[in-house]
Amino acid sequence: MSVQFLVHEDGDSVGVITVEGVKAGQELTGWIMKEDKTITFKVLDDIPIGHKIALKDLNVGDTVFKYGTDIGKVVKPIRQGEHLHVHNVKTKRW
Repeated sequence: MSVQFLVHEDGDSVGVITVEGVKAGQELTGWIMKEDKTITFKVLDDIPIGHKIALKDLNVGDTVFKYGTDIGKVVKPIRQGEHLHVHNVKTKRW
């Protein structure tokens, strides 16, 4: 089995891309480590290695979870498979 993104646990909003060259339209497989299961879906954007992919649709104001930890809030609607980064998520610190 080949995986292209990692998720720490069920309930996380994002996975982390672990391969180079992810392009919009690709079907990717991710590994949910804690539960030892895989998920598969289509990517909607090009996403660089180390960046985040949305695992589900997220609305403005939703909390984003990565590795079971709150990493910020959604400031622009995000669809499953989209690139999740500073253009659509902001910290809650300020």
